[in-house]
Amino acid sequence: MPDALQELLAARRESIPAHTDAYRVVDGTVWPGVFIDALADRLLVSLRDTALPRGLRDLLEHTGQPVFVKRLDKDVKEPPRQICGPQLPLRFPIRENGISFIMDMAAGYSQGLFLDQRLNRAEVHRRCRPGTTLLNTFAYTGGFSVCAALAGATATTLDLAQPCLSWCRENMQANGIDDSRHFFCKGDTLHWLDRFARQGRAFNAIVLDPPTFSRDEKGRVWRVERDYGTLVQKASACLAPGGWLLCTTNCRKLSHAAFRAMVQSAVPQAALTASPMPPEFNGEPYLKCLWCQF
Repeated sequence: MPDALQELLAARRESIPAHTDAYRVVDGTVWPGVFIDALADRLLVSLRDTALPRGLRDLLEHTGQPVFVKRLDKDVKEPPRQICGPQLPLRFPIRENGISFIMDMAAGYSQGLFLDQRLNRAEVHRRCRPGTTLLNTFAYTGGFSVCAALAGATATTLDLAQPCLSWCRENMQANGIDDSRHFFCKGDTLHWLDRFARQGRAFNAIVLDPPTFSRDEKGRVWRVERDYGTLVQKASACLAPGGWLLCTTNCRKLSHAAFRAMVQSAVPQAALTASPMPPEFNGEPYLKCLWCQF
């Protein structure tokens, strides 16, 4: 059935918001362990504990699009490799709700934007306005910062990696944002939160989307399933009255109920509202998202 994937791609495009060309096409439900994302006119196939099905490769070749494949195995952090289609620049823009983000197939394990956070980025844009101050921690390439800035907010982007902060600046510039009007902090989020608290610096909004596991410069290990509550407490100490937190994690070791209990215990005074993943993510509901209003 050479047209099967083409029909799936066409059907998915029909259900995606306007001015959006980056989204999930297959979420591990058609071929077990196989995930396919559309990224502008390219396709990215991610494999978890499986090989690329031979029949699927034929279907991918039939699309005529550039197709990249990467493995999601726990100990493999390799960039995608192109298996078919025309050779196009590895660095290119995608659009999400009319906002541009730069993707890079050569950047490593992650290509520049987590597509499962699309609804949350849109909600950040909706909630922010001129005068809002937003702190985006563990910011990666600054997707939340860009959305906040486009709404008129002042964004402070915090990440341990300088290349990610530079990438955020590039994303801002791609949307006509003057990045000199925003702030960029390099370093450990926990240390910066302590520093902001000591300085009495407060934000109207804080985004918390940490990696599931990290190690600081002293070798101390941080794990979401054990330490997320402490992170929330530290962030709430930097929140202005009436502000909000976006608490989110893709940690599969935590159930939705356990995550909610952890966050609520850390900030019992906050009202929590859960946010779903985009509807095309119809496989495992791994992403947990809570909006905490104070």
